[in-house]
Amino acid sequence: MPTLDWLDRDAAFRVAHRVPTRVLRPHPAAPTVGAPPPEGNLLVQGDNLEALKALLPFYRGRVKCIFIDPPYNTRSAFEHYDDNLEHSQWLSMMLPRLQLLREFLREDGSIWVTIDDNEGHYLKVLMDEVFGRGNFVANCVWQKAYTSNQTARHLSDTHDHVLLYARHSSSLAVGKLSRSEEQIASFKNPDDDPRGPWKAENLSAGKFYSAGMFPITGPTGLIFLPPPNRYWRCNESQYKAWLSDGRITFGLKGTGRPMLKKYLSELTDGLTANTWWDHNTVGSNKEASIGLKDLLAGTPDLFQTPKPEKLIERALDLTTCPGDLILDSFLGSGTTAAVAHKMGRRWIGIEMGEHALSHCLPRLRKVVEGEQGGISAAVGWQGGGGFRTLQLGAPLFDEQGDLHTEVRFGDLAAFVWMRETGSAWEPPAAPGPLLGVHEGRAYYLLYNGVLGDRRPASGNVLTSAVLDNLRRPGWPEGPKVVYGEACLLGDARLAAHGITFRQLPHAVPR
Repeated sequence: MPTLDWLDRDAAFRVAHRVPTRVLRPHPAAPTVGAPPPEGNLLVQGDNLEALKALLPFYRGRVKCIFIDPPYNTRSAFEHYDDNLEHSQWLSMMLPRLQLLREFLREDGSIWVTIDDNEGHYLKVLMDEVFGRGNFVANCVWQKAYTSNQTARHLSDTHDHVLLYARHSSSLAVGKLSRSEEQIASFKNPDDDPRGPWKAENLSAGKFYSAGMFPITGPTGLIFLPPPNRYWRCNESQYKAWLSDGRITFGLKGTGRPMLKKYLSELTDGLTANTWWDHNTVGSNKEASIGLKDLLAGTPDLFQTPKPEKLIERALDLTTCPGDLILDSFLGSGTTAAVAHKMGRRWIGIEMGEHALSHCLPRLRKVVEGEQGGISAAVGWQGGGGFRTLQLGAPLFDEQGDLHTEVRFGDLAAFVWMRETGSAWEPPAAPGPLLGVHEGRAYYLLYNGVLGDRRPASGNVLTSAVLDNLRRPGWPEGPKVVYGEACLLGDARLAAHGITFRQLPHAVPR
C-alpha cells in the first residue's frame, strides 16, 4: 500500500508510545454540572495527546463514534491550535493522535474527520495507513458555503471533506435517513387508491435481463416496449401480478408509459445516505457562526468557521444509537458534545487551554439547562442530564521512576488492567483488590491501602495474612496475577495457589 513520507516521519510513529500516562482529576472550576451518567459525559481540559493517553485505560475499545474537526493548517483556527504548521509538522501532529483514537473505537465503531483541500488528500493517505485502506468507507462532501467568494483568486471554495473510516468495515452498520416533509409530500393519491399516497417509479432498468423484454399493452391499446438498451425490471408473470393488484399506473389519462406504484404506507426503511451533503440539509459555516454568536453572546475569540449542529447530527444519526459513547478530541466550540448530549448519547470532549472553560463549559452548561439553538427543536430537547469537568494531573511515574504520590488505586488499576488485557477496566461493584478475570486469569492489585490498612509496608505487601484476606468466598479458580510492593511468600506457596507475583513499580511498563 502506498504511504506518505515526510521529515521526522519515523519519530512521529513513536510519539504516542512515549507520551506519559497522566491521571485525571476533577476540575475545581466545575467538577460536576447537572446530573451526569455513571460513565461518559466528560469535558477534559488539556493537550489532547496527553488526555487521550490518560483516558485510554478507561475507554479503550468502548467508543462507538469519533467525530473530530482538527486544525486545517490554513491560518484560520484559534491561535492555540498552531494552525499554520508546515505540512510535515501537521502530519507529525496528526499521526500519533489518530493512532490513539483508533484504539478507542469499538469493533463496530467509526471515525469522521472534517478537513479541506489544503491537507485533505494527505490526510486520506495517512488514515489509510493508520486505519487500513480497506476500512475507508466514504468521503462525504459538505457544502459549507452557499454563495461564491467573488474575490477568490481562481475558484471559490464552497466545500469541505468529511472522511469516514470504520474500525472494521465488515462490522460497521450505517443507518438510513428519515424522509423529510418535502419528500413525504411528493407522494400523492390522484386515483384515490385505498392503499394511500404513492409515487410512480420507473419500471425499466439498465441491467440486462432477458426475461424483461416483452410488450406491455396499456388500457387504451398502446403497446410499450422498454426504452432502447433497457429492460423491464420484472418478468411478464410478475408484471401481470402487479397489474392485477393495481400497482401499475399508465398516468391519469391511461396513455403514459407503465410505471410501478411505490406506496408511502409500505416504506418501512429510511433513505440510503449519499456523499453529497448540501447546506439546506446539514447547515453551513455561516449558519453555525450566527447560532454560536447568539448562544455565547459577548464571548471573545469565537471560532470563525464552526461546524453546524445538523452536520454532526447527520453523522451520529447514521452510525450511533442512544446511549452510545461519542468522542471528540478537538472539541473547539463544543458542538460535538452538545449534539451528542441532545441526541441522548454519552460523550467525551477534549479541549486545551482556557478555551475549555471560557467556551466549551458555558455552552455545555446551557445545553443541560435546555437551550433551544441548533437541533434542539428537531430532536425535542428540553434539557437535563449533566457532565463532569476533568483536568490532567500528575504522570503515573515521577522523575525517579516511582509511582507518583498523586496516583490512586483506580488510576493504577485501570492502567495495569489495560496493559495486561488490552481492554478498558470496568470497576467491579464491590471495591477491592480483585480487578477482574480475563480469559481465565484473575488479576489483583495491592496498592494504596485497598485492604483497609494504610501503612505502606502492610496492606500493599503479599503476606500470609493478606493471602488469607484475598482467599474470601468467590476466590477465582485458575491462575492469578498479583501486583504489590513486595512478596513475603515463597515460590512453592505461590505455585500452590497458582499465583504469579509482580512487584510495583518495576512490573508496570513505562
